[in-house]
Amino acid sequence: MYVPSSFAETDINVLHHFIEQNSFATLVTHRDDEPFASHIPVLLDRNQGEYGQLIGHFAKANPQSKTETLQNVLTIFHGPHAYISPTWYEAPDLVPTWNYQAVHVYGRYSVIDDSDQLIEILKQYVSFYEADQPTPWTMENVDPAFVDQLLQSIVGFTIKIERIEGKFKLNQNHPVERREKVIHVLQQQESENSQAIAAQMQAHLRD
Repeated sequence: MYVPSSFAETDINVLHHFIEQNSFATLVTHRDDEPFASHIPVLLDRNQGEYGQLIGHFAKANPQSKTETLQNVLTIFHGPHAYISPTWYEAPDLVPTWNYQAVHVYGRYSVIDDSDQLIEILKQYVSFYEADQPTPWTMENVDPAFVDQLLQSIVGFTIKIERIEGKFKLNQNHPVERREKVIHVLQQQESENSQAIAAQMQAHLRD
């Protein structure tokens, strides 16, 4: 990913938090000499290796589930994004742009097809995504025969993270006064993305 120094985010804790908050990712592998992508939720285990480890699963019918172990893969985590009009700066000779946040994770893929390990992956998914529910759903309430059937239809994986790139493009290449004007306009918009970018710009205003 092209990451100008003005927009680079390198703090591993910030990047890990971003991954956890934006866990519906795009996983890109290679198959038959072409890139192949799936859009799936991916979990982070911060405690494995130097940069952490990603955990996930595919439907067995997905051709990407045949990805070979140790293939170098790319996982893209998408954050908020918003169009920025040059009129908002109230300054001459400027152009439109797009503000956004994204994290790219590069690492080595490994297949998991052991039933016990697959169950643990599913339990981690449930624990993570059900945490905010008033009455969290649990696998303990599911018929074991149904769980066994489910395990036959999925393939798990881990990705040992070797490199993480973070790009938080928030107008850091403009003076604070211009950025404040952009924040003000974004805050007036109803879009959740615009509101989120405004909040992130405010948080990084002195960068």
